[in-house]
Amino acid sequence: MVEYTKEWLSIEEQVNKLRSRGVEVTDSAACKRLLLATGYYRLTGYLYPFRKSMVWTDGNGKEVRTILSDYQPGTSVTQVQKLIDFDRKLRLLILDGIERVEVSLRMQIGYILGQRSPYAHLAESTFIAGFTEQILIEDESEEEGSGHTTSKFDQWKAHLRHSQDSSKEEFVKHFTNKYDGNLPIWVLTEIMELGQLGKLYRALQNDLATAIAEAFEVPRKQWMSSWVASLNYVRNVAAHHARLFNRKLVYPPSRPPNNQIPLLAHLRSGEMPKEFGVYSAFAVIAYLLRTIEPGSAWPKRVATLVADFPESAQLSKRSMGFPDNWLQEQLWTVSDDSSV
Repeated sequence: MVEYTKEWLSIEEQVNKLRSRGVEVTDSAACKRLLLATGYYRLTGYLYPFRKSMVWTDGNGKEVRTILSDYQPGTSVTQVQKLIDFDRKLRLLILDGIERVEVSLRMQIGYILGQRSPYAHLAESTFIAGFTEQILIEDESEEEGSGHTTSKFDQWKAHLRHSQDSSKEEFVKHFTNKYDGNLPIWVLTEIMELGQLGKLYRALQNDLATAIAEAFEVPRKQWMSSWVASLNYVRNVAAHHARLFNRKLVYPPSRPPNNQIPLLAHLRSGEMPKEFGVYSAFAVIAYLLRTIEPGSAWPKRVATLVADFPESAQLSKRSMGFPDNWLQEQLWTVSDDSSV
């Protein structure tokens, strides 16, 4: 382990450090304001694609690229300011799309499970065996073989109970005071976060999960489950104000094979960038919105924003995973009278 020895720098010193590494700073006051608003560490995260690099061959004949500390000629504070502003708008736009998906998913889960029973979420028969089976949790302080049993189902219910008990919503107080405290599934979904919804959905028996997926014109539970997990990851990135535009998705959404969802067939084409970028998440949202809000203007807003991406020699729309001819895909075709 190497000890961290870098010293604290004043804002003036931070400006000088950027200059010393090759960043063009034509307006020192504007650069200071940007540093005060974003912080040096965050700002240099956006500058990372503009750093110089060196390619060399190791002892095994493998080509290795080393990223250097200095920046390529032409890198400027103005350039990174535009990128930061664009990324902020990108986060807000994808959060808007995910919100619409999340609210609709809440409704469908509550509606379809509610047909079976208002408390279908409390019945083991609702879920796959791997979710409800009891497992032994050994107590570290006790002898081997001792402990207690639990299940993912038990843990999930405990987490939901905590969410319910800590909720400040008036409708939760109403159910708690008037009834036995157990919320019917169509009420419970209103206090469930997207991650909780995703965990519930993955655990459902296939017939229930498929019925929910088909409400969004998704033919398989596997794909819908993957999409919800991916959107939850992107939502968390955006909600915590982290850099999004060139992020590679840790949980990429499944790409249906064999043209089974024609509007998303291009996700498997050779035109797609090799690494999963945020385009895949935007494409999934655009597809889901066709059933949730037919005629939504959200795809048009995506096209308008992406057109303003501050391209440079180092960065293009492909940095976000957008294929070159993405707007020619039918997925992004909307009517001129589309709603907000």
